[in-house]
Amino acid sequence: MNIELTPELRAALELRHSKVRDGYERDRIKAVLLHAKGWTIVMIAQALLVHESTISRHIKDFIAEHKLTSSNGGSFSHLDDEQTKQLIEHLSDITYFHTHQICSYIQATFGIHYSVSGLNKWLHHNGFSYKQPKGVPHKFCPSTQDEFITKYELIKAEMAENDVLLFMDAVHPTQATKVTCGWIRTGVDKVIETTGSRTRVNIVGAIRLGYLEDTLTQQYEKTVNGDAIIDFFTHIKEKYKDKNVINLVLDGAGYHRKKEVVDKAKELGIALHYLPSYSPNLNPIERLWKVMNEHARNNKYFSTAREFRRSLNYFFDSTLPTIGASLSSRINDNFQKLYPAT
Repeated sequence: MNIELTPELRAALELRHSKVRDGYERDRIKAVLLHAKGWTIVMIAQALLVHESTISRHIKDFIAEHKLTSSNGGSFSHLDDEQTKQLIEHLSDITYFHTHQICSYIQATFGIHYSVSGLNKWLHHNGFSYKQPKGVPHKFCPSTQDEFITKYELIKAEMAENDVLLFMDAVHPTQATKVTCGWIRTGVDKVIETTGSRTRVNIVGAIRLGYLEDTLTQQYEKTVNGDAIIDFFTHIKEKYKDKNVINLVLDGAGYHRKKEVVDKAKELGIALHYLPSYSPNLNPIERLWKVMNEHARNNKYFSTAREFRRSLNYFFDSTLPTIGASLSSRINDNFQKLYPAT
């Protein structure tokens, strides 16, 4: 078993040996380098204080597939530094669904063959993982989001002791079964009944951070419009009638900006603070809707609209008052900042 190393490969092996922390991998690299210099397997085994069969296996692994790690590790990259850099840049721009597609790209671009398992190890070794990309609204503006956060911090700093700050939003859950991930025994396909019913419930809610168990919600039969918002403002005023100023953060929907809605807010002493366009990430109540789905909708089949409404009502009337105090780590003003996709 003879090993011939090019100057470039020898330099790459020596560099890897200087950086790697795994002692077993360093032994493999030393075995390859020493054998390439003419050392016998017996000499290498004596120098590294291991059995001769171990050195023999290391040499065979490297000759067969440039393997330098244990059985659960990766093999030495077939790509040089420039090719590696080019591939990383390419994979940062293009999201492939399957490893074999990347194998085909490498073969076509560099003329180098990778197996799927070998490339999976390369991907993990170079900082890639298989996960879902994060979507951002196409029209959102980072600068207006920053301006809102600055304004929000100023509002909090200037609030008097008898003022209150609320976040408001509307949600429209449907009776259609919402199938989501969960822990299921390996090898078992768990089946749940589903329905495509479009029956929906129109809910308007307002939360006060730190007091989630005291969340205010109202349901509206047909739709959420200016009249519904005016009605909801009266419920807010009644709930917080002992407060001097009610600061209300809400999105810029058309019915939120209607003259009669703005006038009613002024009449009730509600100061409206509009979110930037396409910025649901700046409204913590959006996270409450996710919690609502987890408890009231996910993987649940509702045979009737009445049963569906009962599940939603139970969440707001019983579950949320019980768990609200424990949700502060999930529902807070630690806003998620969005960044452009380009």
